[in-house]
Amino acid sequence: MPSIGVLTLELRLENSHSLKEKRHVIKGLRDRLHHKFNVSVAEIDFQDLWQRSVLAAVTVSADRVQAEKVLQSVEHETASILGPALAGVNVEWI
Repeated sequence: MPSIGVLTLELRLENSHSLKEKRHVIKGLRDRLHHKFNVSVAEIDFQDLWQRSVLAAVTVSADRVQAEKVLQSVEHETASILGPALAGVNVEWI
């Protein structure tokens, strides 16, 4: 049975001083995660704030174990790039 996993990433970008700076960080992260892990990534909250963001990364797989590995890799990659700016994570299964 196919599994759809949604990884929610809460970001606190304290070094961002404008929406333009925030968008630059978000776009770079989104593009990197998409190309490296073949996940869909979108900003889903706080689009109008320059120091906060919530991203969702989604993967679809025939195997839940594989989907979990992909989402764990996305989380680790995000943590390695952003460090303490990654304020929270959550995984949901559909």
